[in-house]
Amino acid sequence: MLIGEYQHNIDAKGRLIVPSKLRESLGETFIATRGFDKCVVVYPMDVWMDFLEKIKQLPASSSDARRFIRFFTSNAAECQIDGQGRILLPIQLREYAGLKKQIVSIGVGDRAEIWDRSTWDKYNSDMALDESFMDKLSELGI
Repeated sequence: MLIGEYQHNIDAKGRLIVPSKLRESLGETFIATRGFDKCVVVYPMDVWMDFLEKIKQLPASSSDARRFIRFFTSNAAECQIDGQGRILLPIQLREYAGLKKQIVSIGVGDRAEIWDRSTWDKYNSDMALDESFMDKLSELGI
């Protein structure tokens, strides 16, 4: 299970350390791609394969389905952890998420997300101030 929040840095070459707690669940090779909310989402290989099977079922005749598939697959990259526990994130993913120097990796159950630290801090602060957030959770049955 992928849980927790980990703050660290990304180097000038685009390499970042994958926290050991996340590394255990992600495995040595995994997929990184664009996520919602301007972050990079990281899928263990088995979860990514399940996700691909689901999106393959979407109707190719639907423009929304095609856009959804393209959003996730066009910038997807296979990442391998090096001997120092780092991965190299492709530049297009770093640019999409605005990853500069300080980043935050979070576990969100079956996947992880990588955020620019200032974007994550603002997102967290906005969510905490959103009084309707608890109402929305209630509507989802939580």
